[in-house]
Amino acid sequence: MATVEKSIEVNVPVTTAYNQWTQFEDFPKFMENVESVRQTDDRHMHWIAQYRGERREWDAEIVEQVPDKRIVWQGGGDVQQSGIVMFEPIDAARTKVTVRMSGSPRA
Repeated sequence: MATVEKSIEVNVPVTTAYNQWTQFEDFPKFMENVESVRQTDDRHMHWIAQYRGERREWDAEIVEQVPDKRIVWQGGGDVQQSGIVMFEPIDAARTKVTVRMSGSPRA
């Protein structure tokens, strides 16, 4: 299972960064290889994406959500993956966003 971690500083307050991240259905607009994300309820999403050159579908569940702090998820189906996104205010107008994801496709 591979793990990737990336951070970026954005020029928006932490609440703005957090609120934008929770618009899961907008992910295909800025995430390469993501075809669609459909939120089925407050804790579940269905993903369709190109994964290692193949079209994959999987469901993900939010297992922890702390507004303006973090979102933790776990996925299943064709792609076993989990992750956390953390939001850290740098100052009143800037936020550090860190994403850590681990995953591997099912055979």
